[in-house]
Amino acid sequence: MKITTHVLDTASGVPAAGIAISLHRIDGHERIPLGNATSDADGRTDAPLAEAPGTGCYELTFAVAEYFATRGIAAFYDEIKVRFLIDDTERNYHVPLLLNPWGYSTYRGS
Repeated sequence: MKITTHVLDTASGVPAAGIAISLHRIDGHERIPLGNATSDADGRTDAPLAEAPGTGCYELTFAVAEYFATRGIAAFYDEIKVRFLIDDTERNYHVPLLLNPWGYSTYRGS
């Protein structure tokens, strides 16, 4: 079982390269770091952010302000945090982010 992600810039219609991404396990009020990566030219990470992390609550953080700043676009969001629950350790968890300067969406991918 692994946790993966990718980021697409829906305003430009391209993968979002160069976004810093971090993964934490949430245990009560504690955030336990599990992995860091930067999205590549395809908006993906080179490797899963975690493998076999177990059931529980997790949080992906996408540092998006710098991505838009390098394109000369003022973004509404500085960071986007996506919390999700893992309850089945037999399945992979792919959590994509669809991004534009004024909004975002995410979903459980395959």
